[in-house]
Amino acid sequence: MPSDAPAFHDLFDFQVNGFAGIDYQRDDVTLEQIRASVDGLRRHGTSRIFATFITDEVDRLCRRYERLEKFRAADPAIASMFVGYHLEGPWLCPDEGYRGAHPPGPMGPPSLVEFERLQSAAGGRIKLVTLAPEWPGSPEFIAALVAQGIHISLGHTNASAAHIDAAIKAGARFCTHLGNAAPQMMHRHDNVIQRLLARDELTACLIPDGIHLPPFVVQNFFRAKPAGKVLFTTDCMSGAGAGPGRYTIGLHPIEVGNDGIARNPGSGGGFAGSTLAPDDGVRNVAKFLGIPLAESHRLWSTAAAAAFGV
Repeated sequence: MPSDAPAFHDLFDFQVNGFAGIDYQRDDVTLEQIRASVDGLRRHGTSRIFATFITDEVDRLCRRYERLEKFRAADPAIASMFVGYHLEGPWLCPDEGYRGAHPPGPMGPPSLVEFERLQSAAGGRIKLVTLAPEWPGSPEFIAALVAQGIHISLGHTNASAAHIDAAIKAGARFCTHLGNAAPQMMHRHDNVIQRLLARDELTACLIPDGIHLPPFVVQNFFRAKPAGKVLFTTDCMSGAGAGPGRYTIGLHPIEVGNDGIARNPGSGGGFAGSTLAPDDGVRNVAKFLGIPLAESHRLWSTAAAAAFGV
């Protein structure tokens, strides 16, 4: 094996906002930049991703999907890496704490008309949608997307137990970055983290960078879920694989410090995605959970791909 070959292969990450200094949501991103990010991901053992787009106006999101689809058509390497899209918003909870780094302005109840516009712009490749199921009309929306083979994840939400019940009944199967996108101050027992964690029907998706969740929380969440009901993602932004500096997620400036933490300057230092690379995620999960690297690799590759039908 060449000395510069990645230690892991065939990793699949279902929540990638950007990589190697390249922000997928910039309106001026070029084919050459996207190809550079693909090369960076491959150096970190990643062969497939869902490119993730966060909350914005639907018109802007459509233009971004159309641009990425042109790049996929023009470059087989991009097409082979970008096997689908993860739409994270705009149907999220706009309340402080729950919305995370997402802008509240475009948020609102889910709309099939809006989704159809977005899916058309994305060439039918939106495979995963994160939403807050407390919005009116969410069960019907979830059921309609599930009938099209689209996976639904609950996130950036303050859903009640009844809202979660209705979402699961409609076909929701995942929780987006469980333990994050929640206020610092909540009821110690009756909070959305506990409500989601308790539902065995939902697969918990965790960010194991040691920052979004401390290692002992990763351990506790992993042990609390049934076997096969935990997956891992980087939720990485453009600073991943690129070092400290100033970056963006779409229209929003992000600062990555020497500590490797991506922060939203306008939110009092709140997290804004991670800088975790997928292969480092494999190592972290093995370390945090005390499992063999081979098992951690499976969770980041074949297990994740199977869960999303990749």
